[in-house]
Amino acid sequence: MQIFVYILKRLLQAIPLLFLVSIISFFIIRLSPVDPLGELRLNPSISQETLKSEQQRLGLDKPKIVQYGLWLKSFLKGDLGVTVTGEKVSTKLWERIPNTLLLTTVVILLTWLVGIPLGIYAALNWKKPVDRLLTVITSIGMAIPSFFFALLLLIFAVKTGWFPTGGLTSYNFSNLGPAGKVIDIAHHLVLPVIVLFTISLSGLQRQMRGNLLDVLGSDYVKFARAKGLSENKVVYKHALRNAINPMVTLLGFEFASLLSGAALTEYVFQYPGLGRLILEAVMKSDINLVMASLMMGTIMLVLGNLLADILLKLVDPRVSVS
Repeated sequence: MQIFVYILKRLLQAIPLLFLVSIISFFIIRLSPVDPLGELRLNPSISQETLKSEQQRLGLDKPKIVQYGLWLKSFLKGDLGVTVTGEKVSTKLWERIPNTLLLTTVVILLTWLVGIPLGIYAALNWKKPVDRLLTVITSIGMAIPSFFFALLLLIFAVKTGWFPTGGLTSYNFSNLGPAGKVIDIAHHLVLPVIVLFTISLSGLQRQMRGNLLDVLGSDYVKFARAKGLSENKVVYKHALRNAINPMVTLLGFEFASLLSGAALTEYVFQYPGLGRLILEAVMKSDINLVMASLMMGTIMLVLGNLLADILLKLVDPRVSVS
């Protein structure tokens, strides 16, 4: 029962955050110089009457504070509005959100499956050649900008033809069988996953290494060794539990980092995800699409952090969720 009360409390606390994000996002976009009807204004065949009609349809003829109020009212009713091209915003969102969740989930799973063991291995071999080598490799991984790394891999894909250069599926995807469709999607995911995995792995490995080194130097670990416990029992039964707890709390922040970092990666590889959708909508000043995308992204971050806290409780029952 306590966990359900905690979840409800966290969800209620997220409401002011969502409200604040909506206000800041709305007015930043509305005060930007980008005109949602810019393309129409440049078209000499579009009459002033048509422009005026489009302004009224999108609510651009009203004061900005009124525009925000109308948007908020519609959002609370579940109506996300339409894009500047007349498409339903909800339709475009639900097309992209599963793709972004697929990409980020694959990256997080791979990062944790590789990064945590590497961090433990480096800590147990502190100052040895393998530890120094891993430190150099992860430093390079953290220093490479994701956008630049993505461009390098894109050039590699173009030159070799070994990987698709964009999208999530091939042109003949509908003609493939179930196994063929899975393989095709996996083939398209390789390059975006490599970019995000490399950057996420570097930070996670170094964090795990640092945490375990700190715990191994603590008094209770020294006491356990003095009692004659085996090194494996000291490390894996006593030290590791306390070293890995902070990593679980970082899961929500990693999810947030991946969502923000995935935007540029999605754009480079023309991956049909939420990040790319937000970038394209911002460039067009498509207020309804930008706002809906940002709000969904914020909701995903809130849920990601909540999930991390619940996982921490499951990993270590000593942690209170009150």
